[in-house]
Order: sequence, then C-alpha cells, then structure tokens
Amino acid sequence: MLRTMLQAKLHHAAVTRCELEYHGSLTIDMDLVDAAGMLEFQQIQIYNGASGARFETYIIAGKRGTGEMQVNGPAARLCQPGDRIVVAAYSIYTADELRTHKPVVLLLDEKNRVTGRA
Repeated sequence: MLRTMLQAKLHHAAVTRCELEYHGSLTIDMDLVDAAGMLEFQQIQIYNGASGARFETYIIAGKRGTGEMQVNGPAARLCQPGDRIVVAAYSIYTADELRTHKPVVLLLDEKNRVTGRA
C-alpha cells in the first residue's frame, strides 16, 4: 500500500512579497528549499495563519540567502506581506519506507531564518 505523508514543512514562514501579475507559484529562497529537502517545481500546500486561506502551488527557485517567500499569481490575493504561512510538501511512501520516515520540519523566524527543527 502507498500512503501520502508529510515530507517537509517550513513552519511560520513570513511572506516577503505578493506578485499578482506573475505566473502562479511560490518563490522560495533555495537555501530553505535545500535545507528542507524540497525541490524546485515540487507541488506544495500553503496554509496562511493570518487569513486561514489554504491553497496548492509549486516551488520556484528564489535567490539564496535572501529569505525570499514570494506568493505569485492568483494566490497573491490570498496573502499579504508579513503573513505567517506554513509551506508543506507531501510525498508518497511505501510501507517499507514508512518504517524509517520522519518529515523535516524547519521553524522559521520573521526573516525566514531557520531557528530550529521540530
């Protein structure tokens, strides 16, 4: 049996910019993407703590070391700069893989710096 499980999460990320006139996606500092074990173009879900909005999109590579967390396209209407969001990536695992699977959960501060792991 295959199961879809949380692979990685960027918890409490701060939206740095919203760009409505850009093709849809979430631009993320690639240092954060790499640290979480996520990939560019990977499907993700976003949960906005300020508005309660939940939506699905994919990752676009942002400039390293910037803390960039830019919501693009129509989803830009669901967030504001400064909103704190959760970025969750899910993957499909076999029963054997689940025996040792542990998701990567990175805790972020207001500048999107990693402050810890959960």
